[in-house]
Amino acid sequence: MVVTAGHLRTSLDAIAAMEPAFAAAIARVGYPEPRVREPGYETLLRTIVGQQVSVAAAASVWRKLEAELGAGCAPDALMARDFDALRACGLSRQKQGYARSLADLVISGALDLHALPADDEEAIAQLVRIKGIGRWSAEIYLLFAEGRPDIWPAGDLAIQIAVGRMLGLPDRPTEQATRALAEAWRPHRGAAAIMAWHHYNKGADMLATT
Repeated sequence: MVVTAGHLRTSLDAIAAMEPAFAAAIARVGYPEPRVREPGYETLLRTIVGQQVSVAAAASVWRKLEAELGAGCAPDALMARDFDALRACGLSRQKQGYARSLADLVISGALDLHALPADDEEAIAQLVRIKGIGRWSAEIYLLFAEGRPDIWPAGDLAIQIAVGRMLGLPDRPTEQATRALAEAWRPHRGAAAIMAWHHYNKGADMLATT
C-alpha cells in the first residue's frame, strides 16, 4: 500500500476529531507530505549504509557500491565481493556484517521481503533477524516502504518530543508513555508518527527564525 496525501489527511482528521490538541497542531504547521520508499532489499541495504553517518556520506558510499556491484547492489554480487572490495567502497567491517546478513537471508529465501506477515509484530520479528536492523529500523521500513497504517515508533526521540509539545505535556514522555498515549489513535498511528516528525521539524524551523 502506498500512503497518499489523501490517506494521511483522512487519518489525521480522524485523530483530530478525538484529540483537540492534534487538531490545533495541524492548524499550526499544516498537514505533512507522505514519505514513500520502495519495498524490498535495496531500501533495507540503504538503511544499513546510512546508519550513524550523514546523508551526504551515505550517498557517497552508495554511489561507490553501485559502481562496484551494479545498480541496486544485488545480494549475490555483494556476497561475491571480499572484505577489501567492500571496504574500498566505504563499508566498515560491522556494516559489511550487517549487509551480508541481509543478502544471505534474501538469497536463501529465509526472508521474503515481498511476503512479510500481515501482523505488524510478526513482520517486525522477521525484519530484526537481519543483523543491524533493530525495532526502530523495522518500524520505519514497514511504515514508509509498505505503508502500514498503524506503525508507531514510540522509541523515536523526535516523536516523543513532538508528542509532548503537541499535547502540551510538561516533560518529554518516555517510550512507554508515548506508546500508551497513542493507544486511542489506533488504527491511524502511522499517520500520527508522520505528523509528529513534521511537527518536530517545523518546530525547529520556527525556533531558527525567532
